[in-house]
Amino acid sequence: MNKLRLITGVFSFCKPDTFYVVYLKTTFKKINMKFSVSILLYIIPTIFLSCNSENNTTEASKAESSTTEVSLNNPPEGYETLFNGKDFNGWNIITDNEQSDVELFSVEGGMIHTYKNLEANSVQPFGELISEKEYENYILSVEYKWGEKKFKPRDEAVRDAGVLFHGFDEDIFWASGAECQIQEGDTGDLWLIGVRGSTKLESSNQHYAPDGDTFTKGEDPKKRYQSFPRNWFWEKEGWNKVIIEVKENSAKFMVNGKLVNEVFDLEYYDEVSKEFKPLTTGKILLQAEGAEIYYRNIFIKSL
Repeated sequence: MNKLRLITGVFSFCKPDTFYVVYLKTTFKKINMKFSVSILLYIIPTIFLSCNSENNTTEASKAESSTTEVSLNNPPEGYETLFNGKDFNGWNIITDNEQSDVELFSVEGGMIHTYKNLEANSVQPFGELISEKEYENYILSVEYKWGEKKFKPRDEAVRDAGVLFHGFDEDIFWASGAECQIQEGDTGDLWLIGVRGSTKLESSNQHYAPDGDTFTKGEDPKKRYQSFPRNWFWEKEGWNKVIIEVKENSAKFMVNGKLVNEVFDLEYYDEVSKEFKPLTTGKILLQAEGAEIYYRNIFIKSL
C-alpha cells in the first residue's frame, strides 16, 4: 500500500488516464521488494518526463493556435507595411503578355490573391507585382499560402512563385535581381536573374551549408538564370513565413524561422564599363507564376 501511495502521488501531476494504465500494470502483478524498487526508480522519472512533454505539447498547441489568429497588416514594432491591404498603391503590375487584360493580382480580405477569378487549367500569363520604390538594407517579411488552382503552361508542374529583391531592368520579364524561390518542395532556393552572386555549399551534395565552400554563378551575363538549392525544406501546409534580411549586396533567407540559404557579393553587369559592380539596392517583387497563391502581412524594417 505504501508503494501504491507513492506511485499515486507521482501520478497526481498527470492525466487520470495515464495513472490508470500504470496503476493496472503495477498493482495486478506480484513482484518482490527488490524488483519493485527497480520498477519505481524507472517509472517515476519516466512519468515526470511524460508530464513535462504533455505540458510542452499543450503550450506549443496554444502558441500554434494563437499564430493562426493573425492580425492583418498590423506590423510589429519597427516595421512598416509595404501592402496596405486595400489596394496596390505603391506597386505596379507587369505581365509577360501585354495583350492580356486578365486580373492576375486581386485584393481580398486584406490579402493579395493571384489568379482569383480565372478558371483552373486555363492558359494564363505570368505576372509580377513590383514596388515603385527601391530599398536597401532591410528585413522583409512575407507570409504566403498556396491556393488550389494551377494554370497552363504549368498546370502539371509543382506550384511556383517567388520574392525578388534588388530588382531592376523591369522592362525585361522577369526583372533582373535575386530571388528567394517559393515553390512546392523548393521554397528557399536562390535564383540569380541577370546578376552574379555567391553562396556557400556542401561540396558533396551542392546544397546550402553555412560553413561550406564558396561557389559563384552568373559570370556569363548571357546566361540569365542561375540557381542554388536551399539546405532543407521547411514549408508546411497552410500559411508560411519567408524573411529576407538584406545588407548591402548580401542577403539571408529564413523559412518559418529556419535559415535556408544566403547570397553574398551580388553584382550586376554594367554594359557601359563592361564590368561587374555591387548590387546594393533595388525594387521588391512578388511573382504570379501559374499557380494560385495568397500573400499577406508584407512588412519591411530598415536596418
